[in-house]
Amino acid sequence: MAMNLRLNDEQTAALRQRAEREGRSMQEVAKAAINEYLSRRPDRLRDAIERVRTEDAELLDRLSK
Repeated sequence: MAMNLRLNDEQTAALRQRAEREGRSMQEVAKAAINEYLSRRPDRLRDAIERVRTEDAELLDRLSK
């Protein structure tokens, strides 16, 4: 699937510098960052559920009755 990604000038420059430093294309660097973000999703979801479970324990207990 094709996708357009709009970056501001600072982001474009930083991405270009990083890609050049690593000898990769800007697209490869962006895709790697997206893949890293997606791979951490289960951990972020588990952390969010745990936060709700502990911070709202009293409310959840009342709702379960």
